[in-house]
Amino acid sequence: MKTEQHELYEYARKRIKQKKRVYFHFVLLFLSSLFLFVATKVFKFNEGAHWHIWLITAWLFLFILHFTKVFITDRFMDKNWEREQIDRLVELQRKKIEELSNHINDEPTTK
Repeated sequence: MKTEQHELYEYARKRIKQKKRVYFHFVLLFLSSLFLFVATKVFKFNEGAHWHIWLITAWLFLFILHFTKVFITDRFMDKNWEREQIDRLVELQRKKIEELSNHINDEPTTK
């Protein structure tokens, strides 16, 4: 396999793994929330305190962060974005070095 094909394959494999984890996280959140709700309402486990609502809300918040990272942030900041940023920064660095070199060469030498 060529290097470029291998990079594409590894990137696709990584994205699939990330998406799989989000789906697993969602199923786990759903089943756990259902269990907590049933335990509290049906079996009257510590019914007076609403700790299950706080736990589900906190977990839902974490799931939303995870979902946002995988499906929004990582979608736009992929390998092409990384390459563009690296190329841009390398070009800026090259220009800066060139300006400094020209500045040093333009200074009159004093002896």
